[in-house]
Amino acid sequence: MASRKRISKFRVNQHVVYPSHGVGKIVAVENMMIGDEEHELYVISIAKEKLTLRVPTAKARETGVRGLATAEEIAKALETLKGRAQVKRAMWSRRAQEYDQKINSGLLQNIAEVVRDLHRSDDQREQSFSERQLYESAVDRLSREIAAVEGVDLSVALKRVGEVLDGRSSRS
Repeated sequence: MASRKRISKFRVNQHVVYPSHGVGKIVAVENMMIGDEEHELYVISIAKEKLTLRVPTAKARETGVRGLATAEEIAKALETLKGRAQVKRAMWSRRAQEYDQKINSGLLQNIAEVVRDLHRSDDQREQSFSERQLYESAVDRLSREIAAVEGVDLSVALKRVGEVLDGRSSRS
């Protein structure tokens, strides 16, 4: 096989989103022999999970690795949070599976929809343990990406998401 050209789309120190783990940072681009072929790999550090992933640069798009959202995508996601929850009348196990798939899609808009649909204001019924886990996971993913895009601390991003959700509650 002919020598592969460097096809890196992302740069070292660039933040990216890995679908099933959220925001990470490319700490290196390295070459590794796998079998008898040399492959170029992104080394992605996911600090929250103390995890290091190696993703072939040629397969990064296929695996769903993407750059951070744009300011417009963040604004659209925050606007989604202001909408009315759209809860299907399906069994919880089926809805939970759909929410989990949306969270692990890595797509900001899907994650915002999960946050919107699972958010409970103080006057609403208590969330079940699994609802709360999915909700907290989605809020965390959304907030971490906002923090990375806007260059702010995670607590600032969490507060911003909370304020949008609280604003929705007061309008209801």
